[in-house]
Amino acid sequence: MPDAAAEPGNAAARAEAEEKSALSHPAVDPDSTAAYGDHPDQVIDFYAPRGAGGPGGPAPLVVVLHGGAWRAPYDRRHVSPFAAFLARRGFAVASVEYRRGAEGGGADGPRAGRWPDTFDDVAAALDALPALARERLPRADVRRTVLTGHSAGGHLALWAAARHVLPADAPWRTDGPAPLRGVVALAPIADFEVAGKLEVCGGAARELLGGEALFAERRPYADPSLLLPTGIATTLVQGRTDVDVPQAVAEAYAEAAAKAGEMVGVTLLEDVGHFPLIDPAADACAVVAEEIAQLAW
Repeated sequence: MPDAAAEPGNAAARAEAEEKSALSHPAVDPDSTAAYGDHPDQVIDFYAPRGAGGPGGPAPLVVVLHGGAWRAPYDRRHVSPFAAFLARRGFAVASVEYRRGAEGGGADGPRAGRWPDTFDDVAAALDALPALARERLPRADVRRTVLTGHSAGGHLALWAAARHVLPADAPWRTDGPAPLRGVVALAPIADFEVAGKLEVCGGAARELLGGEALFAERRPYADPSLLLPTGIATTLVQGRTDVDVPQAVAEAYAEAAAKAGEMVGVTLLEDVGHFPLIDPAADACAVVAEEIAQLAW
């Protein structure tokens, strides 16, 4: 007898309910905001640690990159409850905004991302972050930095940790690996080929790179599955019932890493879809915090 929960109609209804729950929380204002560039989207929100760590004690820094298919309607405000949740767990938190696709991008809605602006911003934010964090989050221990991101933000987190293995002519390439304790990527769009075959987020990854004509040329500069090994501890957290970014995308990245000689952890959560990973009301969000803590502490 088939599992009723696995039937398409029930899966869609469940995914809709999970998204509604995750996005129902009021946005949480940061303790401070700092600019890392001149554009209005080039800002970072800072949340001071609360709870664990003791009064005045150092706290690991968690850098959050939000998702939303790199599209303009989705900004950092929708992950502010998640950022605040991590702060209550004792982490210092930096939530990065970046330029996304322009509003009214076409018949199918806002365009996914901007080339090269989206990548310019993430690179610039990560480069500026240590100094900004020391200024805005006195308790932050930047030597214990963990990078996390959800969905499209998970892609950006994996990409930002791999800048030292970008092609030699990439403007974002660094001389060595970023000083990170690790990366926890949440349902990341981590393999552009598999994501394209599955039409993840309406083909957003292909759109991010400028469409079909430019996809093959730009993919080596943007696809995390081609930027391996990184030498940085990496964990993927993935819901098994995710219909937005299916499990196959995370598995493809992990397989690519293994072929490159690198072990990537994959934490699969039963009966969990796309949005509970950033929903403070969901058990999955607590699992995410524990995965971050495993690398940070």
